[in-house]
Amino acid sequence: MTPALQPLRRIAAYAVCRDPDRRVLLVRASPRSGTPGIWSLPGGAVAHGEHPHDTVVRETAAETGLSVAVRGLLDLHSDLRALPHRGIALHTDRLLYEVGVRGGSLIDRIGQPTDLARWVSPEEAGRLPLRPFTAILLGLPPAPVDLQPEEPPQLPSFHAVPGPDGLHRAQRFAAYAVATDPSGRVLLTRIAPGYPGAGRWHLPGGGTDYGEQPGAALIRELAEETGQAGRLVELLGVASHRDAASLGPEGYPIDWHGVRAFYRVAVDRASEPRVHDVGGSTAEARWFAPGQLAGLELTEVTREALAAVG
Repeated sequence: MTPALQPLRRIAAYAVCRDPDRRVLLVRASPRSGTPGIWSLPGGAVAHGEHPHDTVVRETAAETGLSVAVRGLLDLHSDLRALPHRGIALHTDRLLYEVGVRGGSLIDRIGQPTDLARWVSPEEAGRLPLRPFTAILLGLPPAPVDLQPEEPPQLPSFHAVPGPDGLHRAQRFAAYAVATDPSGRVLLTRIAPGYPGAGRWHLPGGGTDYGEQPGAALIRELAEETGQAGRLVELLGVASHRDAASLGPEGYPIDWHGVRAFYRVAVDRASEPRVHDVGGSTAEARWFAPGQLAGLELTEVTREALAAVG
């Protein structure tokens, strides 16, 4: 039996780096970590306000001694594990990036959460104890190395806490859809009054729930905000945005950092949009023909996502 655990969320970014022999770069957790002796991809937590691109470069250099360049986003994966010794249940949203080495030399570390960095062949990887997300990425069966909470605790997708300067801060992971119907129309939502960006047109989607996978969260949000049933087509990218003094319905400034994944979503049987989550951040939803988008006041992430799909 696991005791009652305090829910905690974090966002993390990891490097998928292979050499010309198709060996993958892995790091080993040290005795200072919660999973000593377990191997994983190099990476770690995204600092408040930091773009995940920068996180994966910074963390890989610290853990391996190698300087890397990000080539692209490969995948997203969320997982939940119990850490009874710390009294928490940790939900981690993991961004997995393909990277290439620019220079440097492998290092071993002392007194840090990881202690070894090695190039590992596929055969060798199959014999190592791996963190589940690393095993899944490498196409290997995940080992039960993480303890699961018996009853996942509840935590809102938005959770502000006092920062080191006394100002409340919040970091949120969200998923959004570039949703189209068979005729090529794009589905957008208008932000409700009282919320940051009020009146602008935005992508359908929002913050993922504690313990929820990004893709499943997006399909749920699409139905709640627009009444449409969609299917995931592909992961397009991720955006990072910080507003150091955002004002929303809370009524006080919040140092806000949002990490937003956006997907291409197909709505095969489009209908008249209807907002089911009445009273939330979505005032209305509407289909737009491509030629109608130019005159709309769009949010930054919407412009970025639409540009990514051409």
